[in-house]
Amino acid sequence: MTSTKLCRVVVLISGGGTNLQALIDAQQSGELPVQLTAVISNRPGVKGLQRAADAGIPHGILDHKAYESREHFDEALIQLIDSHKPDLVVLAGFMRILTPAFTGHYLGRMLNIHPSLLPKYQGLHTHQRAIDAGDSCHGVTVHFVTAELDGGPAVVQAKVNIFPEDTADTLAQRVQAQEHIIYPLAVKWFASGDLLMENGLSLLNGELLPHCGHLIDHSG
Repeated sequence: MTSTKLCRVVVLISGGGTNLQALIDAQQSGELPVQLTAVISNRPGVKGLQRAADAGIPHGILDHKAYESREHFDEALIQLIDSHKPDLVVLAGFMRILTPAFTGHYLGRMLNIHPSLLPKYQGLHTHQRAIDAGDSCHGVTVHFVTAELDGGPAVVQAKVNIFPEDTADTLAQRVQAQEHIIYPLAVKWFASGDLLMENGLSLLNGELLPHCGHLIDHSG
């Protein structure tokens, strides 16, 4: 991206939008060189929509329940997203399994954040699963989105300790604090042209990232 053209970002949400708020805060502070062009929720009445309204970001609802199939919903969502002409689509707690047609349409320009050290614990209930497995560490991953659920190439991970007294809730709080740091960072890398996906791999400043992405380790 050039300095005269801000990266246009559309954010998809399904709930409270805490990662959306982290992006808004970073953008408003000048740390994140993007234009948040739209926030779209597949659920009405969620707090993330109010966060967008408070920040003056165009926002709307595309209720998946109004569509007879996943494919029809994704087709409508593509049309709505593309009307905002985004350079990047950011999934911020967007609780939908996306069709291959959708992921293919935005391949290399869509990011997701997942609360585990991928490839561990794809899917739901990651904090409890890490505790139940007796893991000593847990964390969060930002990755490019592909057709594989939570399976695209990693961009950045943050790792935290799991303590003996941890519950899923206490662990989630520490992981979420790291989410709010690394998601704006990954978006900044993309917006500045430093991050790209090529041949199914993540590259930062022209260098191939390791399988886990750039690692921020707080588990020492």
